[in-house]
Amino acid sequence: MIDIFKEWYQRNFSDPQAVILALLLLVGFVVVIFLGDMLAPLLASVIIAYLLEGTVAKLQQYGVARLWAVVSVFMLFMALLIYTILGLIPLLSQQVTELISEVPNMVTKGQQSLLTLHESYPNYFSEEQVRELMSGVRADLTAFGQSVFSKSIASIPVLITVLVYLILVPIMVFFFLKDKQSIVQWFTAYLPEQRRLAGEVWHEMDRQIGNYIRGKILEIIIIGVVTYIAFYMMGLNYAPLLAALVGISVLVPYIGAAVVTIPVALIAYFQWGLSADFGYLMLVYGIIQAVDGNVLVPILFSEAVNLHPVAIIAAVLFFGGVWGFWGVFFAIPLATLVAAVLRAWPRATQTDESDRLLE
Repeated sequence: MIDIFKEWYQRNFSDPQAVILALLLLVGFVVVIFLGDMLAPLLASVIIAYLLEGTVAKLQQYGVARLWAVVSVFMLFMALLIYTILGLIPLLSQQVTELISEVPNMVTKGQQSLLTLHESYPNYFSEEQVRELMSGVRADLTAFGQSVFSKSIASIPVLITVLVYLILVPIMVFFFLKDKQSIVQWFTAYLPEQRRLAGEVWHEMDRQIGNYIRGKILEIIIIGVVTYIAFYMMGLNYAPLLAALVGISVLVPYIGAAVVTIPVALIAYFQWGLSADFGYLMLVYGIIQAVDGNVLVPILFSEAVNLHPVAIIAAVLFFGGVWGFWGVFFAIPLATLVAAVLRAWPRATQTDESDRLLE
């Protein structure tokens, strides 16, 4: 057993560069796991500044001074942030409130639909089964309502924390952009001088992940806006809320589109029933999903990483379980980090089979 472990260690950690990379990854993982909540504003500021840096660099290529480029991009970021806080979030909150108030009517209509099952198919659905199902649905809705109320009361301290973040994060984003060079020099001064392997992994990540996240944000905006226009023109209730859900669903490939189809179909059914309008809406929704997967994604992510679907789903499940929503959002970038590390890791025997699932 000791000989097997010794052979494995020599094969994977004989190169000092590999040890340095492993230590840097371990330190980063420990910091995020144990200090993530405490450093959340700092980490969020670093990520936002990193995303905005691409636009700042583009402006510098056109001859704009660094300071003016930073100020221009930061002002645009603040305008979008203010619009989201004062315009988009109140609208979505109002939609959620209206939807919750409409739930009793939906339940009544659902009960009527369930009763027709017994009348239409008495051999398959007994009246007792239908009533048990309806009572179970009512109990689940009651429990859900109580849970929402308790969470709304408990979320008051969270709202105070969010207000503090809304002040701290923009300030730190501005200084991260403005003083990028000096901050990077200060940080790298504490890293080992021999970090070639870590540098290779970083350059690979920097080349792919920045484009991926910016492309994903653009995809959310495009799909959300197009879906809202389509739903609004067709007269679907709660069009802004459903469009926001459809836009956010692109964060989780394959799974997101399947999950968000349920509320879209349910609200359309309770509004129109199994009518032609319901069929037309689901057809339009299917076209939007097809265009997103077959046209928009290839255009936006032509240079991004191409992970196997199994690797994507595994990353979503793992990182989402560890970090919740943000784990889901960054699941593919984190999976790309793992892939980049595995590709760059020095190995005594190099095989193509070990990388096949990552391509």
